[in-house]
Amino acid sequence: MVLFPGKTKFRKNQRGRVRGMATRGNALFFGEYGLQSLECGHLTVNQIEAARKTLAHYFKRGGKIWVRLLADKIMSARAAETRMGGGKGAPAKFVAPVRRGHILFEVAGVTLEEAKSALKLAGYKLPVETRFVGKE
Repeated sequence: MVLFPGKTKFRKNQRGRVRGMATRGNALFFGEYGLQSLECGHLTVNQIEAARKTLAHYFKRGGKIWVRLLADKIMSARAAETRMGGGKGAPAKFVAPVRRGHILFEVAGVTLEEAKSALKLAGYKLPVETRFVGKE
């Protein structure tokens, strides 16, 4: 289960833009191998959970997985086929803003080949371009 905040300071956030390189969270910290983002974007809770489940299923309870994301930004959405005006839409989902270079997942306790193929499969579940990274 991916974490998201139970309570936030404000009910609705402004969308904003995610640009630039990640200055924090851009190095392997916990595991031996990782999945790094090559694009900026927003990842929803469902997308993060799908990738995490793919890793867990591939390793069959072997190895250790770290999720280096927290979906802490609220995205609002208007109802379908509504006219302009009438204010901002209701909160719809939580997203994690991701910059280029951010480490999304880390794994340890598995072989290099297992980690490469599992992280490649997990990358297919995400809307941003990713790459495999290992500790030097």
